[in-house]
Amino acid sequence: MILDQAEMILLLASLLDYLIGDPREWLHPVQVMGWVISRLTKRVIKTTQNKHLTSLAGVAIALIIIISSGLLGWLIPWVLIKVHPNFGMTSQILLLASCFAARSLKNAAVDVLTPLNNGNIELAREKLSQYVGRDTEELSEPEILRAILETVTENAVDGVMAPLFYAIVGAFIPFCGSIPLALAYKALSTLDSMIGYKKEPFTDIGWFSAKFEDYVTWLPCRLTVLTLALISGRPKQVLGICWRDAPQDPSPNSGWSECIYAAILGVQVGGINRYKGTIIEKPLLGDAVTPITSEIIEQALRLTRICFLVWLGLGVMLLWLVS
Repeated sequence: MILDQAEMILLLASLLDYLIGDPREWLHPVQVMGWVISRLTKRVIKTTQNKHLTSLAGVAIALIIIISSGLLGWLIPWVLIKVHPNFGMTSQILLLASCFAARSLKNAAVDVLTPLNNGNIELAREKLSQYVGRDTEELSEPEILRAILETVTENAVDGVMAPLFYAIVGAFIPFCGSIPLALAYKALSTLDSMIGYKKEPFTDIGWFSAKFEDYVTWLPCRLTVLTLALISGRPKQVLGICWRDAPQDPSPNSGWSECIYAAILGVQVGGINRYKGTIIEKPLLGDAVTPITSEIIEQALRLTRICFLVWLGLGVMLLWLVS
């Protein structure tokens, strides 16, 4: 079996993310996206008072960021290939690896779990505040563990599986490749995380990004749920729990993403959270058969890794068969 360039890029980018993730000293594409989104958003909010114009500006910002990210993901390797084929190949591997967040997700969990397991709950709360939006100052150990698990499972789709899905889809499109679609999705995900809120000042400017991200993530989310259910060996049971609980979540995707892990692991997520002093109660997902522990979180990370490898193997095989 001789692999073509598309398959090699997918495999090497995945390996690179697994081995080193996103080194903090490297400039990450998401940092650039975030800087541009922040500048454009602040300019619009500062200069535009009309709600309809702000909404239209939000659409324009989203399209500019998404399309330009995809175009740059195509243009940069194309230019570097003209300099030397190896430069083009390397740039594609690096850019695609930056779209996968499996290693970063694991590192974030470990960053909080390490002080927590060592009995330093204050440091664990401080570390957790870097990764979640909820108030962490008074969280108990079980609440910290629940927050970590919810973060790991919610981001498993938009941070890991969805970018891989669009990378594989892009690899089948002539003159496109994995990088443009994966980077475009990463841009949309970044937009949603930065301005996709139903509260001021983002209510009008972020509505399009939030809705568009919901639609674009819908299919990879459901495929992830189905894959994990099959991996569990108890598809009927875990999918039954998902059908019962996931639709109660206001998000069309995160509820399903969190619930499938909760159902497989026999834990319950959701409940009361505080955001800047405001209490928000999320629906309970899963059955509290066992408490959430560090081992449970490690199992969740392992499930994501197995799901990723299944999709990667299927993608590479399909690309090899059609080449």
